Amino acid sequence: MTAISNPAAAPARFPKQIKYIIGNEGCERFSFYGMRNILTPFLVSSLLLYLPEGDRPGAAKDVFHIFVIGVYFFPLLGGWIADRILGKYHTVLYFSLLYCIGQFCLALFVDNLIGFYTGLALVALGSGGIKPLVSSFVGDQFDQSNKHKAKLVYDAFYWTINFGSFFASLLMPWCLREYGGAVAFGIPGVLMLIATIVFWIGRKSYVHVPPAPPNPDSFANVARSALLARAPGESRPGLTLAIVGLLLGLAGFAFAPQVGYVSAICIAIVFALGFGGAGTWMQLERARGRHPDEAVDGVRAVLRILIVFALTTPFWSLFDQKASTWVLQAGGMVKPDWFEPAQMQALNPLLVMLLIPFNNIVLYPALRRFGYEPTALRRMTTGIAFSGVSWIAAGMLQLWMDGGDAVSITWQILPYALLTFGEVLVSATGLEFAYSQAPASMKGVIMSMWYLAVTIGNLWVLLANASVRNAAFTAQIESAGISVAAFQMFFFAGFALVAALLFGLYARRYPLVENYRPAG
Repeated sequence: MTAISNPAAAPARFPKQIKYIIGNEGCERFSFYGMRNILTPFLVSSLLLYLPEGDRPGAAKDVFHIFVIGVYFFPLLGGWIADRILGKYHTVLYFSLLYCIGQFCLALFVDNLIGFYTGLALVALGSGGIKPLVSSFVGDQFDQSNKHKAKLVYDAFYWTINFGSFFASLLMPWCLREYGGAVAFGIPGVLMLIATIVFWIGRKSYVHVPPAPPNPDSFANVARSALLARAPGESRPGLTLAIVGLLLGLAGFAFAPQVGYVSAICIAIVFALGFGGAGTWMQLERARGRHPDEAVDGVRAVLRILIVFALTTPFWSLFDQKASTWVLQAGGMVKPDWFEPAQMQALNPLLVMLLIPFNNIVLYPALRRFGYEPTALRRMTTGIAFSGVSWIAAGMLQLWMDGGDAVSITWQILPYALLTFGEVLVSATGLEFAYSQAPASMKGVIMSMWYLAVTIGNLWVLLANASVRNAAFTAQIESAGISVAAFQMFFFAGFALVAALLFGLYARRYPLVENYRPAG
């Protein structure tokens, strides 16, 4: 790509190689959402038939959210490999091949529990491994001369994701009903193979940012120095706090039989990151002198970003349940015989494709005319709040159904519309925010941390589901005259609204930066 050394003298050029990345993403998203959106109904109707009928929906929700946890946990591995060993391009290519194998395993083993779960594991590994890299690879194609075009590309990127998701959500439930699991899971496998080929075709035109060499001033090394350093006449409270977090995480494995080992591992990670990050913040100034000031300041910037990410986790708790809790709710609603409950999920990407241009062309300019700048953090605050409102609407529908009334599935349009508006404000904005705030040497890892927030969001869902299986707790809910399903919906709504309040308060003090590579 020819660099422009004087942006004022010539118009900024749009990176032509973006078309391969966006084409890859459109096919990959069809593949992913095609299998993801039929996973819960397939589990309930086919794979989990060995369970009592009343236990199948709960078990299907657990499998679904464990799968999503894996999808958004493995970005840590993919980000580290890309940043330290292979670079983004080769990491995406190799993980995509694993992804293809996993998709075809799903199609081949629709009647085999072990084979199907192996396929799910490979899809989680492959999809998760490339997830932080494709969007940051888009950012690598820009520099200071054309960075203002990046927002448009990220919006187009997100629009393409939802274009693939829309058709997958509409067609795959129908394919599952008409042709069975082998065909319904096989089509996403073919699309993933096409996605991999498209990405490979553009290999000679990409800007390749090489892996960073071993860095003595990396985030981990600076954090280690801060925690272990001694100050004359002072104790090490930050180190103590980090150790407490580690011990609490390990202690959580005692509850693994009740919450599951995947949940126990995630809980341990939450404690380690939360307490370790707080401890590092407390003692970070002790790393100065051992490391350059810019490295220490970079770690503090990363810790600020991680707080933002942590406060988005309740949003992901709500958002991902549209493919589990809301599908199960739709199953009890009045609908045409030809319509499958999972097809309601097509409404989400359709609304995204409409809302992104509406926000950019109508809403944001209107807000600016009234003197209100819709910054990234303001958009995210509003989005989290709208997700909470959407679940209040879903909870009201559940109360209506619990009262014995026949409720049309068209009423679900309201919570879907509210949740999707929140998604556009949080998710599309978060991709741009994460890349712009990340130090140059840590973009892959920071994007991984953004996706780890989704893992933690799904962890909250698993813990909530485990808690309502307690007979005493369930009886207490029902004694209040409300169903467990409705209670959980209002609980998650409150969870998100509190998070939106905290996010907004923190955003007021967050120092924004721009970390795009220099032009030239």
